[in-house]
Amino acid sequence: MNTNDYVKYLTQTFVQYMDQPKEERKKLRAERKGLKEPFMLRWFGILPYLILFSIKRRNVKR
Repeated sequence: MNTNDYVKYLTQTFVQYMDQPKEERKKLRAERKGLKEPFMLRWFGILPYLILFSIKRRNVKR
């Protein structure tokens, strides 16, 4: 992809984004945020998440 194609793509993407109503942009942003994995899982894998879950579960049983 040469520079002109890239600039054209960026311009089209930006214009498409700006043409959306503000409420729709906020709704899409909230949906994407909801789909993100928890911080511990995303950065450190499943093991710390499982340890935290087991500690919380043990405290609830007491």
